[in-house]
Parts: sequence; C-alpha cells; structure tokens
Amino acid sequence: MPPIPDISDTEQTVLKVLWERGELTVREVLDVLREQGNTWAYTTVQTLLTRLQSKGLVESDRSATAHIYKPTLTRDEFLRGRLNDLATDYCDGSVSPLMLALVEGGKLSSEDLAHLRALVERLQNEKPEPKKRRKS
Repeated sequence: MPPIPDISDTEQTVLKVLWERGELTVREVLDVLREQGNTWAYTTVQTLLTRLQSKGLVESDRSATAHIYKPTLTRDEFLRGRLNDLATDYCDGSVSPLMLALVEGGKLSSEDLAHLRALVERLQNEKPEPKKRRKS
C-alpha cells in the first residue's frame, strides 16, 4: 500500500462524514456537518473535498449535476496505512512498539481486549510453526 497522505483536522472531519454516510454531494456533507455543529460555508466543504480528492482519499462521480463524493479507502484501510507509515518512520518497520504503546496506554475496554485476544489466537493458529532442524 502506498503511503497515506497527511490530512488536516478539517479534512479528517469531512472524511469521517463520508465513512459514516457513504456517497454524498457537497450539500449533503454540509448538512451532516451542520447537524454536528459546524458552521462552514458550502465553498469550504467543496474545497476540503477537492483537497481530499487531490490526495487520492476521495473520488467523485461527475456524471450528475451535483457531484457525488465517496472515500477511496475504508476507515480500517486508512488506519492500517497510517500505522504502517508510523511503523516505517519511527520503529524501523516493526509494529510491536506501536501495538504495545496502544495497549499500555490503557485506553482499551474489556471488549477491545477480548477482541485483541481472539485476534492473537486466530493469528497464532493460522501461522505454521517453524520447522525444527534435524540433528545429523
């Protein structure tokens, strides 16, 4: 996966709307943002969507009068990419320090921990044991 571009907090807010709601026009994104208490202008939202599109995170269908925007990555794909970028940039490619920092940070609920345990068990069961060398 290519590196995920950095995005601003405002771009992130718009991208979250698309992840939550799916394909939307600028007006529909603006309506959701206003429901959330934002007071941005139509042109601001349009600019943010254009920026996200130039970064490859959003695409638009221009066949209708009102362009319809949708994310090119799911939230999970975006997070995986950003975490891989962090691991590459700060941990020499190892994901262990990132995982440990998240787990030890104490922000995991008991449900999160159960999910993590199940994931570790599944991965251990999928991974074949290394072959032992025979003594000659």
